[in-house]
Order: sequence, then structure tokens, then C-alpha cells
Amino acid sequence: MNHEEVAIISAVRSPFGKFGGALKDFSLPKLGGLVTAEAIRRAGIAPDDVEEVATGVNLPGADRSIARQLLIEASIPPNRVAYTVDRACCSSMAAVNMASRSIRLGEVNVAVAGGAENMSRVPYFLTDFRWGHRLGDVNLKDQLVIACPMTGKPRAVQAGEEAVEFGISREEQDRWAWRSHQNYFKAKEASHFKDELMSIEVPQERGQPLLVADDESPRSDSTLERLAKLPTIYGSPTVTAGNAPGLSTGASAVLLMSTEEAKRRNKKALATLMGWAMASGHPDRIASIPAESARLSLDKVGMTIDEIDLLEINEAFAAVPLVSTLIMAGRDRKKAEAIQTKTNVNGGAIAMGHPTGATGARLIITLIYELRRRRRAAGGTRPYYGLATLCGGIGEAEAVIIKVDG
Repeated sequence: MNHEEVAIISAVRSPFGKFGGALKDFSLPKLGGLVTAEAIRRAGIAPDDVEEVATGVNLPGADRSIARQLLIEASIPPNRVAYTVDRACCSSMAAVNMASRSIRLGEVNVAVAGGAENMSRVPYFLTDFRWGHRLGDVNLKDQLVIACPMTGKPRAVQAGEEAVEFGISREEQDRWAWRSHQNYFKAKEASHFKDELMSIEVPQERGQPLLVADDESPRSDSTLERLAKLPTIYGSPTVTAGNAPGLSTGASAVLLMSTEEAKRRNKKALATLMGWAMASGHPDRIASIPAESARLSLDKVGMTIDEIDLLEINEAFAAVPLVSTLIMAGRDRKKAEAIQTKTNVNGGAIAMGHPTGATGARLIITLIYELRRRRRAAGGTRPYYGLATLCGGIGEAEAVIIKVDG
């Protein structure tokens, strides 16, 4: 068995719903179960063939054992292993990497990994009510006011401060946000999302279910002028509601096999996972830390950033891809601009949304299908390589390198 590379046999995601949108009532197991079942169906195998399920979740609310529930929702036999991964926004990419580790170790041959998030269902918490409450106000804690638990800084402040540190202006961040929407709609018009998306049926009180087939957040009317007028948020020096993503709902899944198992079953891989890396740093390092995980993953496979055909860097804030590409370029502005031209070519989270537990796997999925399109268009004479990376809470990052050669 090849213990170095892992085959990705299928890759799919739900549409990403906006905050309070059409998908707001879905539980994480239900939505994730639908997408996992679709990944299995697209792979052309039976649910019984799946040996392990890894599910990334960042904001589980009051629910627990979500991967286990998801497994049952997807009709996978209950004697299979499932585990839930929490590594903040990195969670679903970490789930993919952990499932691939099981395959590389020879413990399983077939696994499903991905993530789910419904930020519309995140509850308020009464953290001081366990032992009763007498006089005085009642305080509700809102998990969606996202700040670092170690430093107390809102994420928007962390990203903005790093942008200032690296000389990335508010105008550059607004321009990147506008680019995200523009690239998204160009890709949609060209049907570039048709392979990665599945439709979700939403039950209605009366009549037929509502069919949700497209992402809800992208704004075709976004302009630089409108973005420039928005105020900064949470005291950030540069971050606004326009150059950051919304609070989203969605799920993603990839079906993985050992390369030997794929050959045995005569399954053609969409792509191959070549390298992966986790990185950690100071809790305030949110915009720069993806560059570190990218460096580590490139070192593992003996490649340089110049050999990568496409990148996906999560737009947790516009500052993140701007700062990270500048670091990847050794702070050479011209080289950074060259890297940026091959980054998030179909738009990113600022346009399509950022369901935090599902985004990491979504980056991989989007990257796979775009690499395949470009390789076909070029005549398929050489392998195409992609790098996906993103930041997570408290100074974390994750990266993967994939190869498309079939």
C-alpha cells in the first residue's frame, strides 16, 4: 500500500446558506448526513463500504457526538467509527487530514471526511445559571461575537492589526472583497460550481419542499464605492462587514480511499492528497499563520510556491489571503501579486460564505474541480498542483497539497 498519497474519489458540498436563510433550520447531523450520503453515492460505493467518518464542527451549540449522528443519518452501518473534530475554522480540513492519516497507517481503506456548520442555530448560553440566580440582570453569552478566548481580542481586530503591520491598506482589503464577488459570479456564469454543488430540499409547512441549489450570500451588486462607505467593526483598524464573510450554513464531504483500494475497485481518483501540515503560533496571528502551514506542507513534499498552479486561502477576512500571499512571496509585492492572481480564482468566503466547520473541506473541493478544468483545457500533458490553507482560532492553521493527473 502507498502510505504517502491518498485518493479523493468524490467531493461535494451543499449550497452555503446565509444567516437566517433557507437552510437555517437544519441540524448539523441532518445537513451533514445528506452531503455525506451524496459523497458516497457519487463515489459509486455502498454505505457499508465506509469504515470511518470524520466530521469537522466549530460551533456545535448544545449538540454532541455530531459525527456519530451524521453517520447514522447517512445510512452508514452503526458499527463503523465516527469522530467529531474541533480545530476552529480548520476543523473540516483537519478531519480530512485525520481520516487520511488512518488510511496512510493502513487502519482503514475507505473513509468520509468533511464538516458541517449552521451558524443560524447557534444558541445563546446562560453560563451562570447552573446553581440558580437571585437578584440582578441575567447575562446571555452569544458565541457569534467571536473573540479570542486567550487575548480577548475580536478576530476582526486581530486580522486588522496584522494587515496594518504588513502594510495592507483598508482599500486593498475592500478591493479583494469586491474581487471575491466578481470572481464568484464569473465562475457561476461559466457553470464552474455545478460539479461541487448538490441541491438541498428544505421541507415547507405547506406544499412542495423548497429546492436550494445555489449559494445565498454572493452579492452581484457589490461595488468598491459601497464597500468603502462601510464602518469598521469591533474597533478593528481595517475590517468591515464588507471585507469579511457572513455567518453561514453549509456542509462538505470528500470520500477518501487508499490508492491500492482505489485500484482494486477500479475507481479513478478526482485528485490525490500529497501533503498536509498543521501550524500553530501566537493567538493573535490570524492573517499570517496560513502562510506557515503552507510552508510546512510545501517542505514536506519538496515543492516551492512557484510550482503550485492554484491556491485556495480562506477569506476569513480579506486580510488573510493578502497577508499570507505577501509572506509566501518573501514580502516582495510584485511576487505577491503574481501569487494572488492564482488564488481564489472562483471567489472565496467573502462571496460564498464561511460555515466555519465546513469551509476547510470546501477549499479542497473547489480546488479539485478548478484544477481538473484547467488541466483539461491545457490538454492534460502534466500534473496540476493545488494548495489549500486557512486560519483557525487561537493562532492555528492547516494546509493540504493536492495533485490532479487524471
